[in-house]
Amino acid sequence: MSSSDTFHGWSCTGKDEPLVWSELPLKQFDATTIEMEITHCGICGSDVHTMDSGWGPTQYPCVVGHEITGVVTRVGEKVTKVKVGDRAGVGAQSYSCLECDSCKTGHENLCENGIVGTYNSKWPSGDTTFGGYADKWRGDQHFVFKIPDSMTNEVAATFFCAGVTTFAPLRRYNVKKGDRVGVIGIGGLGHFAVLWAAAMGAEVVALSHSENKRQDAKALGCTDFVVAKNPDELAKHKDTLTHILCASYATDFDWAAYLPLLKHNGTFILVAAPEAPLTGIPPFALLLKQIQISGSIIGSPSQIEEMLEFAAEHNVKPWLNKYKMTDIASALQAFRDGKPRYRIVLEN
Repeated sequence: MSSSDTFHGWSCTGKDEPLVWSELPLKQFDATTIEMEITHCGICGSDVHTMDSGWGPTQYPCVVGHEITGVVTRVGEKVTKVKVGDRAGVGAQSYSCLECDSCKTGHENLCENGIVGTYNSKWPSGDTTFGGYADKWRGDQHFVFKIPDSMTNEVAATFFCAGVTTFAPLRRYNVKKGDRVGVIGIGGLGHFAVLWAAAMGAEVVALSHSENKRQDAKALGCTDFVVAKNPDELAKHKDTLTHILCASYATDFDWAAYLPLLKHNGTFILVAAPEAPLTGIPPFALLLKQIQISGSIIGSPSQIEEMLEFAAEHNVKPWLNKYKMTDIASALQAFRDGKPRYRIVLEN
């Protein structure tokens, strides 16, 4: 294995083990492969769940990170989306079968044969996928996107997972001027949801567990702020929301408190990915107002392209904290301690 076919990255060798800077193999290079030098990689909750085997057994050693931006250094002979020297990014998905009905109709993120994750997964060749806590990345052009000229790599990185995870469902359910959108959890995902919904013309109501983020919510674009543990505050917003996007889900989630906030035919969108099953949903809260509960995961390539254009047009920019890639331990501890305001980005 030549050095040109390897990369260096922060490898997780087991649950609760420290990350180790390691040399590992890149995927096989073929006609549709893009290789890039990584400049930035966002930290996502998925990274921590995976390192901790929270969603199931992890294939160790694992290099996580799926909000990746960089500079293209090599392209296969059939690559048309980007060229050497372009700035590009990749998100949580690196491949799909491209042959099933979902893929052929522009829903590659729902591939019926299973998606290839950017880490902790396998390429069709059998090679392991590795993520962006690293110096280099290789993948298929179908899931790589050119970064708009007006957008920096550090800002763009956060769009490729957190950004599209919140943008896609808000677009799918036609959030627009005149709508009133509640966002549960003003964090990495939730702050993006506020930015998107406000840019789409909706009024946005923050639904938070405490007062701590009231000023942040206002600065992000919220028109109102509700401390969800206060029944009186919740009561004021009964039957007023067209949508609720849930970016924070605890095991004791109080469905009976939140669902009455929705208007008839309202939509509850779950983008948080809890490690435990959903429980305690009161059926008549759904039936009597024809409320729908919807799940959403990342976004398709066409949605990512639409999102990047929308962000550039509306000057949507996340709030982020930046750490050097070499300071990975400090960055991850800050993430686990809930300190980001509101995304952490690693920089090579």
